[in-house]
Amino acid sequence: MDDDGSSLAAPTIFILVALLQFIPRYLEHQIKSGGAPSDEEKELRAEIKQLLKEASTLSQPSTFAQAAKLRRTAAAKEKELIKWQEQQILDRKSLYDPYMKYVTPVKALTYLLLGVWFWKYPVGSISKELVQPFGRMLSWKSGGGSEDKVMIGIVPWLILCSRVSKLICRKVM
Repeated sequence: MDDDGSSLAAPTIFILVALLQFIPRYLEHQIKSGGAPSDEEKELRAEIKQLLKEASTLSQPSTFAQAAKLRRTAAAKEKELIKWQEQQILDRKSLYDPYMKYVTPVKALTYLLLGVWFWKYPVGSISKELVQPFGRMLSWKSGGGSEDKVMIGIVPWLILCSRVSKLICRKVM
């Protein structure tokens, strides 16, 4: 912390925690979305659409059997498409699994290292008037403060940063 009370520790910790929250969400998003549809998927969708269109044009009682057959064929194609999409998700999941298994240990290790590094030192300070009833809770284990400032400890700051960054990730993704 600098002599004038300003510090880059709080925003740096926030950015680090936000990145640790964003990376697993990004990987999960990549597994689920998978990018642009492939030619096979486009072809299946076009076939299904065409079959349903043909079935809807056959509305006469004499063509009911033919329309029902087209609808059944379209339903079978939809099942085939769903099975193909599930296989694609499994393939993408196996691609990202090696990275996903390291996310939680890296996050825990980072929180532990930040906690050890800033245990006795405040990460920032804020006016007492802004946090009147919660001032002591925010300065938990961070040393003393001045009369008009509350020093923010690492544990409350990590909790606050992780909650806010989770909320931001939910809104963004």
